[in-house]
Amino acid sequence: MSLIQISCALLVPLLWGFQFVVIKTGLVAFPPLFFVGVRFAVIAALLLPFVGRPTRRELGPMVLISIFLGGLNFALTFVGLAYGRAGVLAVAQQLSTPFTVLLAWPFLGERPSLRMMLGLVVALGGVALSSAGSDASVALLPVWLIIGGGLALAVGNVLTKHHGPFEPLKLMAWMALLTVPQVMAASALIEHGQLAALRNASATAWWALAYTVFLGGIAGFGLWFWLIRACSMTQVAPYALLQPVFAVAAGVLFLHEPLSVALVAGMLMCITGVAITQRRRFAGTGEGPAR
Repeated sequence: MSLIQISCALLVPLLWGFQFVVIKTGLVAFPPLFFVGVRFAVIAALLLPFVGRPTRRELGPMVLISIFLGGLNFALTFVGLAYGRAGVLAVAQQLSTPFTVLLAWPFLGERPSLRMMLGLVVALGGVALSSAGSDASVALLPVWLIIGGGLALAVGNVLTKHHGPFEPLKLMAWMALLTVPQVMAASALIEHGQLAALRNASATAWWALAYTVFLGGIAGFGLWFWLIRACSMTQVAPYALLQPVFAVAAGVLFLHEPLSVALVAGMLMCITGVAITQRRRFAGTGEGPAR
């Protein structure tokens, strides 16, 4: 990975980590599935005028990607966040990283090295320690919903790599468009008060929506799809383990959550684990990471 790719790989979990706190703010005003639908509708409206139509080869995979990476991932994550604590759930979602690495072995032929597995174990140990460091009582259902969303995200990542390469913004635009009917239909069946939420939403809720559209969505996923296109999944996936570091930091800064010794130690383990997975790419020359 080049220095620019590594910088982008660090920026994505920062944007997504802070997004956990932002989504919690938006969910005060919007039903979760409806929030997902509005988010993707805005993304599609913004991007579709600037991208072309998918080819026949691209359309089928884009439908599959929209189901896993769009509908299931975001629906389960937003519903989980509606009923659980953002920092704890950001930690739980990091199971998507080992899911991705393990799925990349049989489906992409990317066998993880012993160094890669060691780094993942260390980083996941940090995830577990960060979770244990929370003094909040954790409801199991939101955690399982987030883990399910993480599995859907992993499947979507592997599908994106397997059927690619895709143009990042084109994939995002059509994935967004294809996701809207999925989540809006589910919202119509099990939620209520959607129109009232639109009428009564506060300025803070609209700013939360804007963040999820422009920073968490277009910027975050645009960079992520570009990284998936340019690098192997085993190179890119471990960086996602930094997401709870930024999520916990956002909770401390904006929600005034306590920062315990266990949380700090867990975050340091996450960073160390990611560094182990990438260590060989910096070795051998003094000119930067090897490609």
